[in-house]
Amino acid sequence: MNIIVDDLSGPAIAAFLAEHLQQMRAITPLESKHALDLDSLRHPDITFWAMKDGHDILGCAALKRLDPTHAELKSMRTAPDRQRSGIATRLLTHAITEATRQGYTRLSLETGSADFFHPARSLYQKFGFTFCQPFADYKPDPHSVFMTRPLTDGALFSIS
Repeated sequence: MNIIVDDLSGPAIAAFLAEHLQQMRAITPLESKHALDLDSLRHPDITFWAMKDGHDILGCAALKRLDPTHAELKSMRTAPDRQRSGIATRLLTHAITEATRQGYTRLSLETGSADFFHPARSLYQKFGFTFCQPFADYKPDPHSVFMTRPLTDGALFSIS
């Protein structure tokens, strides 16, 4: 298994992300869906990673630059048949490491408030994310939860 910067040009990643968007649309009202489509993920301020095992895509994550010191975690997803196998932990560790390496001092995210997203919220909390107010262009939304954490050298996360 390896994590690579993906240029989002292959059919496998396109299908993986289309499945992600379809799942988010089924869970979250359209006006509260903040998952980015393929074209939006190609923006120059976004770095997108795929975790692969051979040709199989196991998961993905993206980092969106908000300003010189603040980035947003986007598009965290694990293949449904690989959930709870450590994929998300590896991707999140990678994203935090890369955000720190790139000089960001804060990393924030938006995720859903529904029960479906409970495992994700728990993972983020284990990595030191705390609940916060909406950031960037987000507005308060009962279907969204906002989380943030400072980035400091040497302290990726603390699992309690």
